[in-house]
Amino acid sequence: MATVRKTITLSDSQDAWIKAEVARGAFTNDSEYVRDLIRRDQEGRNRLSALKQAIAEGLDSGVSDASLDDIWTAAEKRHAASRG
Repeated sequence: MATVRKTITLSDSQDAWIKAEVARGAFTNDSEYVRDLIRRDQEGRNRLSALKQAIAEGLDSGVSDASLDDIWTAAEKRHAASRG
């Protein structure tokens, strides 16, 4: 993996927070902490994008004639099938 060196500016309290996280052993260095934050932000944005897409698909699909009980039963069957 290629790396790119960046210079960032932090407040004293932000720097202290990162140093405390490294000191408690959560991360080996400042860069690892920042990379972890970026990975979690990327994952969160990907989940949000997928959720927005699912909502749009649901809205675009229109109104269902199925009852709530029918929908719930179908969802339980899909869930059971996905588990094994």
